[in-house]
Amino acid sequence: MGREPRGYGHRRARSGSCLVKRGLTGLPAWLVQRASAVYLLLFLIFVLASFALAPPHSRNEWLQWLAHPAMRLALAVFFAALLAHMWVGLRDVLLDYAQPVRIRPYLLAALAAALCGLGVWAVLILLRIPT
Repeated sequence: MGREPRGYGHRRARSGSCLVKRGLTGLPAWLVQRASAVYLLLFLIFVLASFALAPPHSRNEWLQWLAHPAMRLALAVFFAALLAHMWVGLRDVLLDYAQPVRIRPYLLAALAAALCGLGVWAVLILLRIPT
């Protein structure tokens, strides 16, 4: 690629790179990471408080708690936030540390496929909860 100007390290991305133009980068990725972390924490606190104050004593009580529409929605948002949080974090790790650089797109594609598979699995679990 030739000699790079002084002050540019190995992390400088080419402007034509698909990794620069696609997906969340910079501030939007940072905001997604932080917002998803806040939701995950609040949901965990809610679930722990719910179980501490009114623990389900049977399988039927547990299923009733999960079958409530608000709880199903909260669980769906939880899984979406978890997957978004995982994508941003693992993508950053791959972009920073995966060597050689030419394998990064393949690793990112494998990560995206794995997370999509986990998303489908989460949806199937939510759909199997009896109403």
